Amino acid sequence: MDLSLFGQQFTGNAGILSLMDDLGNALASGGDDMVMMGGGNPGHVPAFQAIIQKRLQELAADTDSFKRLIGVYDPPRGEKDFVASLAKLLRNEYGWEVGEKNIALTNGSQSGFFLLFNMFAGAYENGEQKKIRLPLAPEYIGYGDLGTCDSFFVSNRPRIKLLEDNLFKYHVDFDNMHVGSETGAICVSRPTNPTGNVLTNEEIEKLDSLAKQHGIPLILDNAYGVPFPGIIYTEAEPVWNENIIVCLSLSKLGLPAARTGIIVAREEIIQAVSGMNAIMNLATGSFGAMLAQEMVESGEVLTISREIIRPFYEEKMKKALTLFHEKLAGTPYKIHSPEGAMFLWLWFEDMPISSHELYSRLKKRNVLVVSGHFFFPGLEEPWQHEKECIRVTYSQDEEQVARGIKIIAEEVHRAYS
Repeated sequence: MDLSLFGQQFTGNAGILSLMDDLGNALASGGDDMVMMGGGNPGHVPAFQAIIQKRLQELAADTDSFKRLIGVYDPPRGEKDFVASLAKLLRNEYGWEVGEKNIALTNGSQSGFFLLFNMFAGAYENGEQKKIRLPLAPEYIGYGDLGTCDSFFVSNRPRIKLLEDNLFKYHVDFDNMHVGSETGAICVSRPTNPTGNVLTNEEIEKLDSLAKQHGIPLILDNAYGVPFPGIIYTEAEPVWNENIIVCLSLSKLGLPAARTGIIVAREEIIQAVSGMNAIMNLATGSFGAMLAQEMVESGEVLTISREIIRPFYEEKMKKALTLFHEKLAGTPYKIHSPEGAMFLWLWFEDMPISSHELYSRLKKRNVLVVSGHFFFPGLEEPWQHEKECIRVTYSQDEEQVARGIKIIAEEVHRAYS
């Protein structure tokens, strides 16, 4: 089949395709024997699912609501009641000066980032070729293949701070990050997928200042962060202004199948996103927005995040971290300080095999992880560190996770020996 350059790029060997293919194939075959520690599928949180099940029953029982749920196109900005409720929540809770015209929904965050990235990077009329700047790599695997041209990203190595108990933390290396005219926007996830790193309030302030100084937006990917689902185990202030684009999601709250991404930005950006939504999708899906509208209207979404979602993942994180410390003892392992999200980022310095080889060995033993080399888009020079890390998720069944950790440790010991 003869494909365009666009067709070749979006059917190629993308990291996110590899991850979702592994995940989908394992689940489609029953997944009983496969320990799923690779994908970002959220855990099944019983208390949250009970709330959603009740809400779904109420929507199905109400004739008018049911008609809206399945039979009406929403406006290009998304379901109106949900958008209005969210704007009110953000004003009342955080003092953000936003209204309904500052919010647009997308069919999942991934499609939202496709729109935003290609709005601000790529070819410009004046002949310039702009890029999305990632202040530090590793960064989210799903960003890497969203650009519609080559050399779409530029990123920086982080500063690495070694901590006690075999932990470490990445920081933005501002001394070696030089933003020039080639940068169309700055983007960072908080907490970071894959590492669980939460950029400090000071780092966010510096990035915002840099973006304003160069007349470009700062995109904050808060899919795991504040204000919801709030899977953060440290301090992080919710922040927005007219130069910041905040991206949220209902997926990690517990609605991944509803595919509901949220963009909060100044009006002209939301207008552009709405236009692209209309062209590409006609409309966004109503399902997630209508399921969540009541809890956003009441503010209960914040209570659910604090009292149900965060404790669920924090307990799992602590158990997984303790097990890794126990099973990896005797190897030169390090783990990124787990400050949020649902992942642990493991660094095996000077390991005799690559992280991809470790991934392959683990897959043969029915344990799925993600090789770290996928998470470094836009680095201009090779870095050995890229081949020494893996991402694991602790969101699934605890017995399965414990079995997976045991097998990972066995293969790491084998590699070093």
